[in-house]
Parts: sequence; structure tokens; C-alpha cells
Amino acid sequence: MSRPLYEIAREIKQTWKKVNYAAMPYVYAMSQLTSIDDEYGMSNGAKVVRYFLANAGTWRGEDAKRIKAELKALL
Repeated sequence: MSRPLYEIAREIKQTWKKVNYAAMPYVYAMSQLTSIDDEYGMSNGAKVVRYFLANAGTWRGEDAKRIKAELKALL
């Protein structure tokens, strides 16, 4: 069973000390969601996760690799 998106968002904020300004709105949106099937405004969780991944290219390291892989697996 996968973790809720809000838990993943919490871990992103803890491990990525200076979140890229372009990725921050999607981290915030994920913090309001449980799954990729949830709705957030005019988007769904899957779209939020995709946009986060597209804007998180500067996030590097072991935590980044692990969390990005977890998010990709959810899609």
C-alpha cells in the first residue's frame, strides 16, 4: 500500500530545504491530497504529481531519487 500524498509532501519539505519556487505550488497541493485520484481545484492528484516531477529537476540526492521513484510508481 502506498503512502498518502500529504505524507510524501511532508517528507519533501523536510528533505528539500530550499524547494524550487516552480515546484512549491505542487508540494503544497500534494499536502492537501491523499491519493492521485483526489481532486485539487481544476486538477486531479495525478496531474499535480506530474507537474511536481516536471519542476523538481534541480532536487538531487538519495532522498530525491527515492521520493521521485515513489511518485512515478503512483502514476
